[in-house]
Parts: sequence; C-alpha cells; structure tokens
Amino acid sequence: MYEAGLACVLPPGFVAYLYIPGESPIVTTKKTAVVLGAQWGDEGKGKIVDVLSEKFNVVARYAGGHNAGHTVIIKGKKFVLHLIPCGVLRPGCKGVIGNGVVLDPAAFLAEVKMLKEQGFPVKDQLFVSNRAQVILPYHRMIELAAETAPGRTKIGTTRRGIGPAYEDKIHRNGLRVVDLMNPALLRTHITNACHEKNSIAHALFGTEPLNPAKIYEEYARLADQVGPFVTDTAVLLNNAIADGESVMFEGAQGALLDVDHGTYPFVTSSSSTSGGAVTGSGVSPTAIGTVIGVTKAYVTRVGEGPFPTEDMTQYGEELRERGQEYGATTGRPRRCGWLDLPLLRYSNMVNGTEWLVITKLDVLDSMDEIPVCTSYEIDGKMTDLIPADVRGFESIVPIYTKLPGWKTSTEGITEFDKLPQAAQDYLRFLERESRAKIGMVSTGPDREQTITMPDFTAAIG
Repeated sequence: MYEAGLACVLPPGFVAYLYIPGESPIVTTKKTAVVLGAQWGDEGKGKIVDVLSEKFNVVARYAGGHNAGHTVIIKGKKFVLHLIPCGVLRPGCKGVIGNGVVLDPAAFLAEVKMLKEQGFPVKDQLFVSNRAQVILPYHRMIELAAETAPGRTKIGTTRRGIGPAYEDKIHRNGLRVVDLMNPALLRTHITNACHEKNSIAHALFGTEPLNPAKIYEEYARLADQVGPFVTDTAVLLNNAIADGESVMFEGAQGALLDVDHGTYPFVTSSSSTSGGAVTGSGVSPTAIGTVIGVTKAYVTRVGEGPFPTEDMTQYGEELRERGQEYGATTGRPRRCGWLDLPLLRYSNMVNGTEWLVITKLDVLDSMDEIPVCTSYEIDGKMTDLIPADVRGFESIVPIYTKLPGWKTSTEGITEFDKLPQAAQDYLRFLERESRAKIGMVSTGPDREQTITMPDFTAAIG
C-alpha cells in the first residue's frame, strides 16, 4: 500500500510515482538522464546528446536561451542549433523546450525553418513550454547598452537579451509564452515595459527609445507562428516518464557558468547545473536517474572571467587551431588551456555526476606531453578547494602533473583498446582523479567517431 505523495525506492536510474493522489502508483523502469557541460560550455554536448538520443524518446532543454550553440555533424554535414534540443535530429525523438528556457520567438522560428528545409519533421515532434519566458527587443537593448557602457565590468555576454529576460523573470515582471498568446495582455505588457525600459536605457546609457506599437505588431505575428508548438511541457514530460518513455535533459552552457555555483559574476543567468533540470522542466528530483558530465580533454572558455589553466603560449594557440575553438553562436575565438581537475571534481560534486564523456581527445594527438592541473597553490598553501570569489581565483597557481603524449592519430577510433597506450593511460588518470566513470570518448566531430564503454552501454540501455 502506498500513501499519497510517496514514491517507492528503486535502484538509481529507476523511478516510481504515485502519479494521481488516492490512486495506485504508476511505476516505470525507463531511464532518465541529465547531460550537461562540466566546464564553461562548448564541451561538445551537441554531438553527445545527438549520439545518445538514439536511446531516448524525449530530449528536453531546461535552461539558457539562444546564446548556446550546439553543433552536430551527421555524415560530414554540420547542423548548429542554438535553442531547439538536438534530439529532433533523430526520427521519432521528441524535442522539448522547458519552462527554464528564455525563448526568442524569432530565433526559434528561424531554427524551425532551417530544420524543415533540411528535411527534419518538426510537426508533433517539437514542443515549447507555455511557462517559458519570452525575450523581447528591449531586453537586447538593455544588455547591449550595459555591456558597452564606459566603466562597466564586461561579463562577455552574447548581447542577445538573455540576462535581462531572466532579470524580469526574477523581478516577476516578465512575459511568458502563455501571455504571448493573449493579444490584449501582450499589447499592455509591451506598452508598459517599453515605457519603463526606454526611460532606464535613455537615462543610463543615452539609448534611443523603442516603438511599442511596432514591437506589438511583430510579436503578435510571431505568436501565431509559435502557437502550434506550445503546450504544458511539465505535464508532457511527467506523462512520458509515467508511460515508460526515456527522457534526456539537455543542459546549456556549462556547470561552471551556473549562476550560483559558477565563477560569479562571470556566469550565465540560469541554473546550468543538474539541479536546473528539475526547476527548468517541471519533473521531480526523484525522476533524475543519472547525470552525465561532458568535458573536453583540455579546457576552453569564451568571454571574460577566471581561467586558472589558460595557456597563452603557442600550445594554447595549437589547441585552438586543432580543435577549431571558435564559438558556434558568435564565432568568437575561445580561450584554451589544460584540464583542471579541482574544477572538474567540484563540477562532479555539485552535479552528482556519475558518468563522464571526454570529447576532442584527438586534438591532443600532436602533443609531446600533456599538462593536467591536479591541485592549486593559493597564498603559499596547497589546496584543491575552489575559491568562491574572483580574487581567490586570481591568486591560484596551478600545480601540474605532466603526462606523456601519444604522438599518433586517434581520430575516428571507436574502440578503447585500439587507442594508443598513452591515450588509454591519460583517460584512466582522468577517470581516477575526477571521481567519475568514463562512459564515452569522442575522437572526432562526426556521430560515428565515438568510443562507448561497455559499462555505460549497459547502464543507459
């Protein structure tokens, strides 16, 4: 006998629900997983979500906006998605944009158009939460003005209105997708918001005012086109899990950009850790079966902020060129450096990471030796604890362990045992020191250029 509101206990990755209070529980044994970046984003999550989506019925995006670029290469053809979950590139896999995402309707519809032109069906396969927040032109105006204003600390944003949209959400002054569908409410909201934002932008930054009537006309038209995709995605996801479907929650950016746990203030405006999958989708914490962290075999970062293991020499430049480290969304060159194990262990801790996916191993093929940061020296003391403030990060002296390179190509290898011994040793070292199991290794950009470990295959089905 189950009491209302209680769930029975099953092994990790399995879920049991009392879905309707007062009735018998619905029990499912299908797996659910969060896939997220373990660094500062750009870890290659797009490819990994695409590869894994073959095993999942639904892929749900739970945070961020169209400032996240996920690149997928299928048989040599590149697809870049900024907002829509990568799962839609798999036939029959549903894509969900959850309530934790901020939605730019124009950017969303542009991606829908691109997918249709490439022959990917979106009808009955793509869904948008009616509770997601909407990005409007005044959000972009405010962000652009603030980021370029003299004397302001530059965060390194994409200037697409993501942060100001989240500000309005927390200020309880935002426009949700469900409100976008209400013409009278939409007109009133835009009129009032433009009055406020125009005044602020002009007073602080000297910005020219936006025309609320033109914005209303544009967004009323966009609302008609977005409308067919809109639903209560929390209900959709919970019903899918209750019906025995498998669900993957797709992260955006990376754990070290999380607004609470990242390198604040050089972070994003949402919860990019695994906890965000719960609040950003409407499923319960007990619905999350496992967490898969994606990390490069080295580290990159875009924009401003601390980066203890950044390499400013020719080796960092070699990583950038071999790895083609330029933003999928902005084209900005990424800062490059060596794997930082204290940061990776911290990321694994706050996310509850069970499995690691190592990407871009082949980028290291040319290296004679590979430095890995194993601890820090801060003010003369050895530690592997992560400072909470930027000043603490600025005091870090990385302590490196240098591992031998393998000086031979690993590109396209699909079996772990066929990797050079030094590459196997490097991966086992990372596994041992990071305290998470390696489930997959990417040896190139294409779907097929992937090693999947047997234990991982057995665990996710």
